[in-house]
Amino acid sequence: MVYIYKKIIKEKPYYYLRASQKKGKKIITKDIAYLGNNINDVKKELDKLTKYKGEIRKAYRKISRVLELNYYLEKVNILKLKKDKFLQNKQIPIEACKTHFNKVFKKLDNLTKKEIYKDFLIDFAYNTTSIEGNTIGLDQVRNLLEEGMTPQNKTLREIYDLQNHEKVFFDIIESGREISHDLIIDIHKDLMENIDKRIGYRITDNRVVRRRFKSTPGRFVKTDMDLFMKWYSKNKGKLHPVVLAIIFHHKFEKIHPFSDGNGRTGRMLMNYILMKNNYPPLIVHNKTRMQYIEALGDADKSKPNENEKKDYNSIIEYISDEMINYYWDFFL
Repeated sequence: MVYIYKKIIKEKPYYYLRASQKKGKKIITKDIAYLGNNINDVKKELDKLTKYKGEIRKAYRKISRVLELNYYLEKVNILKLKKDKFLQNKQIPIEACKTHFNKVFKKLDNLTKKEIYKDFLIDFAYNTTSIEGNTIGLDQVRNLLEEGMTPQNKTLREIYDLQNHEKVFFDIIESGREISHDLIIDIHKDLMENIDKRIGYRITDNRVVRRRFKSTPGRFVKTDMDLFMKWYSKNKGKLHPVVLAIIFHHKFEKIHPFSDGNGRTGRMLMNYILMKNNYPPLIVHNKTRMQYIEALGDADKSKPNENEKKDYNSIIEYISDEMINYYWDFFL
């Protein structure tokens, strides 16, 4: 709530624009602007402020995010959680995101949740496809997925790429399926619809140009995926769910089981694991893709069935920051 607050100091009034929010039994307040010490000054200041209502709205939203974050950080701190060796100082901010996601976001009405998810999906689809070379801009993605406006001078492949992400993302929100070969292949197939007819695990070799690493040879892909699924079954009850999702993503990308669409499928699967464990989905941003690629490269030193902390420090820190830094922009 935003309102005008009058403070009396030495019998003289001073007026402030104040914001307040109720957090549990507490009411947290913050003064946004000083308006003067008489009614005429207040009117003049409010007139000025109305000219900048867009900026004020952004400032208020920023203040609201800070208040919300601090409140949930305090709630998680009280729990005295056992420290996770992989997440270290990222654990409490991540758990703050999870707590808000489950206690606030998930309790919104279905229409509001769908609108927020749609806004998230647009940014997710833009970034995850841009990493793979899609040239459709963010505003064009929004127009395509919200208004059905097809961008000019763009390929059908790029357009289907974005539309497929929308379908798959909203499907996995409702899905209760366990991670399996069939689920992985189905997600890949739906992401590649009208783009690539090569469905199922590859049997030929491929070369990953951007990351400059050797993926599993084609003749060993099914064997490595079987071992990978055993690793997942063994570790899904041992590793912190966020750590599980991140290491799963890296191991999947290292195998590179499909002829095309591995990055997009891997990032979608990472979000699937997060949401299945009641954590919010996240976005790997195109603007930091080199940091992302380097972090995956650092993790390439790991052995197939091991979870060495030193090998995964970079990628866990990078992806944890992606969740922490952007969660409150989408789900508050």
